[in-house]
Amino acid sequence: MSPTGRKNGGDDMDDDDTDLFRRALSDAAPLKRRRPQPARPAAAKTSPEKPSAKKAAKKSTAPAVPRPVPVARPKPPPEIATGDMAGMDRRTAERFRRGQLPIEARLDLHGMYQDTAQDALAGFITESAARGRRNVLVITGRGSREGSGVLRERLPQWLNQPPCRAHVLAFTPARPQHGRDGAFYVLLRRKRGDKS
Repeated sequence: MSPTGRKNGGDDMDDDDTDLFRRALSDAAPLKRRRPQPARPAAAKTSPEKPSAKKAAKKSTAPAVPRPVPVARPKPPPEIATGDMAGMDRRTAERFRRGQLPIEARLDLHGMYQDTAQDALAGFITESAARGRRNVLVITGRGSREGSGVLRERLPQWLNQPPCRAHVLAFTPARPQHGRDGAFYVLLRRKRGDKS
């Protein structure tokens, strides 16, 4: 207790403090009871029913997550027909058709079943493309006298399917010296950065 017997210096002191406090706050306005909400994006949907207070609080504190943009899948390259030389310059196309481009690798499918032949072709084309080969020869055989040969008929279809299609630029029946109707020249795309 103070020597005068009053707490904190007496009642006079309390009155002075109270007056000073009231004068300092005389022009203060009371705060609004509602907290300001962050601005909502214009694209946000508003539902007709009111969300609960808990959900509203969670929504206002969570950052807006942008919707993922759908990634466009690349279109598969167009199908190539036997002898189609689109995408090649005229001189290269003529040399390819006439069998004048050097053959860099050969694959013989004689005597194979279709599944085995298709797997062998896919591996051969993929490996040849990886090694930077351009012109390869695929031997299918002519087939029996009654038919035209299953492997020969299926080869264009297989060359137009993954993984072969990504590497194949063109294919055409071989010249007589390389097997004629029982073989095909297959021209592969250049590897990126390869100028040869």
